[in-house]
Amino acid sequence: MSKEIIHTESAPAAIGAYSQAVKAGNTVYLSGQIPLDPTTMQVVEGGFAAETHQVFKNLKAVCEAAGGSLGDIVKLNAYLTDLSNFATFNEIMAQYFAQPYPARAAVGVASLPKGVQVEAEAVMVLGA
Repeated sequence: MSKEIIHTESAPAAIGAYSQAVKAGNTVYLSGQIPLDPTTMQVVEGGFAAETHQVFKNLKAVCEAAGGSLGDIVKLNAYLTDLSNFATFNEIMAQYFAQPYPARAAVGVASLPKGVQVEAEAVMVLGA
């Protein structure tokens, strides 16, 4: 099975040795997105909620570049530097996803790139 590298200017460029996403068959593996504005490559301001919205906007852009949507995500992994923000993350996630929600893990971590508070990665299945 061949793999296709997914890239869009509508999401932040990779800041390391990785691709925004890789498509293998009808499965797309989306790299972790942090709350970078894709135009400026700067972390968005406004606190945890603003960061979380930007993460989902970035994931949405990569999904669309791969020919899908957030609704095609079957697994989401979220990383938060402060688990007291978990309820806020849930509230914002519900604005971007409809039931049935994807499978998900939420993990508390000590730190994330560029000092951000949240990162999320996903697996999407096209035509699911």
